[in-house]
This record gives sequence, structure tokens and C-alpha cells, in this order.
Amino acid sequence: MQLAVLAGDFLLSRACVALASLQNTEKTYYKTASLISNSCKAIAILAGQTAEVAMLAFDYGKNLGIVTAPILFAMEEFPQLRAIVDKGFDNPDNVDIALEYLGKSRGIQRTKDLAIMHANLAAAAIDSLPDSDDEEVKKSRRALKLL
Repeated sequence: MQLAVLAGDFLLSRACVALASLQNTEKTYYKTASLISNSCKAIAILAGQTAEVAMLAFDYGKNLGIVTAPILFAMEEFPQLRAIVDKGFDNPDNVDIALEYLGKSRGIQRTKDLAIMHANLAAAAIDSLPDSDDEEVKKSRRALKLL
């Protein structure tokens, strides 16, 4: 079972690398969330937790890792920004142009709003875990909620 989970994580990481190489931000929007959520689920499985706990760990990871969106939101407002993003950021001028568009957009505020929503969902996943009297478990859960 553990080997299968680790193999699955390896395949997921390779898929994320392949998606990133496409340089299409719409296709990579959820890659961080996918990596974190599946890692959290794998840890729960490796720790011998129930399927329910593994899914709560997955939900926590998904909601923790989903917010990488400011530039995507900015591109919705300023479609011409896509050409700059597609060129990459090796050229410092492209960084400056992208930051200028980002500053004019609502991308950062929309991302903050999205982050708050997903942080609340992640905290709810932690709160939904089965009760425990173990002080280390309680301490770990508090730390995850602070994260």
C-alpha cells in the first residue's frame, strides 16, 4: 500500500512538471493545490488513517494550495498580459510590465478574497477530523489551522 501511494505521488509530481512545461497558466492553475492535497492525503494513508480522514486531509491540502492566482486574474482584466506571460520572465522588462498590469488589476484583491475563502475551507477540514484527546494531535491541528 505504501509503495503504491509513493508511486502515485511520483507520477503526480511528474505530471505537474509536464504541465508546467506547457507554459499555459490556465492548465497549471491547480497544480500546486493538486500536489499539496495529494501529499496530505498520502500522509494520512501512510499513517493508517481512515478513508474519511484521508479525504479531509486532501480537502485541507487542496484549499491550502489553491491560491496562486493574482496574475491569472490580471489576465482576465488585461488579455494582452497573456503575451507577456507566455514569453516568460527571463527578461526583466517582462517582469516590470507584468507587475504594472498586476498593479492596475483587481488580481491581488481577488486573490486575497479567494485565499480567505479557501483558508476557511481548509480550517473547516481540520475541524471536521475526529476528536482526539492527544495533546500532540491538538497542537498539530492548531498549527495546521494557523498555516
